[in-house]
Amino acid sequence: MTEPKTVAPDLEPTASPAYFLRDENRYVPTAIARGGWGPTISGHVVGGLLAWAVEHAVDDPDLHPARLTVDLPAPTALEPVEVHTRVHHDRRRLRLVEAVLMQRGAAVARGSALFLRRGQQPEGDVWSPPVQMPPLPVEQNGDHPSLFIRTYGWGAGVQNPEPGWDDAPGPKYTWLEETHPLVDTEPLTAFTRAAMAGDVTAAIANWGTRALQFINVDYTLTLSRLPEGPHIGLASLVHYSNDGIAVGSAVLVDRNGPVGSGMSVSLAHSGFRPPSAMPPT
Repeated sequence: MTEPKTVAPDLEPTASPAYFLRDENRYVPTAIARGGWGPTISGHVVGGLLAWAVEHAVDDPDLHPARLTVDLPAPTALEPVEVHTRVHHDRRRLRLVEAVLMQRGAAVARGSALFLRRGQQPEGDVWSPPVQMPPLPVEQNGDHPSLFIRTYGWGAGVQNPEPGWDDAPGPKYTWLEETHPLVDTEPLTAFTRAAMAGDVTAAIANWGTRALQFINVDYTLTLSRLPEGPHIGLASLVHYSNDGIAVGSAVLVDRNGPVGSGMSVSLAHSGFRPPSAMPPT
């Protein structure tokens, strides 16, 4: 296990319960870590812990986390996990880091992150399609704008689904705001926040007229810059599925515009229930 380093947070510490509590070299999930596919840890929490681990393995502030791929080959039980990190390549302009989550001696999730050294931006313009997001959420004062908000109770400050979300096959949008720390009382960093949001790509890209019937087995997050502020938005781009296999993508934005993209690969699977709709355990 790589000894964690100090990473600058993007928010002040919070009194909200954490997804994990540290117990020596193990991380113990709390009740809020449960996802919507049964008594397992949510994929966005798994991805967050992997991002947290690889970020702590990089001590150079000029190295930017440009890509994170999270593999979810097995359900991650609501049990303590161990985290192991390894640096595969350390060169002048990049560093490749891997993190593995272990339960009962077996790997249940794996993350690979590519950090690139920041440098001078080339001149000229490159075309990219515009992204039109709904307005940022407002404070919870009983008067919310009309938004696509699908956060499934994952620490969101606002939940206000747009009418027709479950009925229409059109594009989906969401603003996410994580209000829980990931580990103990350590506040979230911008990269960890983005990694947790990246898992939601599968949900908004695969949500159809019969809700969510695909479970993601991996997702990749790419970032040209780190998001600013507590809100991260996702706008679905494409969904393609055949013979029970789905791929989908989304644009990630912050209050200033696009920051990167998400790509998910999923399998047909039924039985999704938002954690907020589950009976207490």
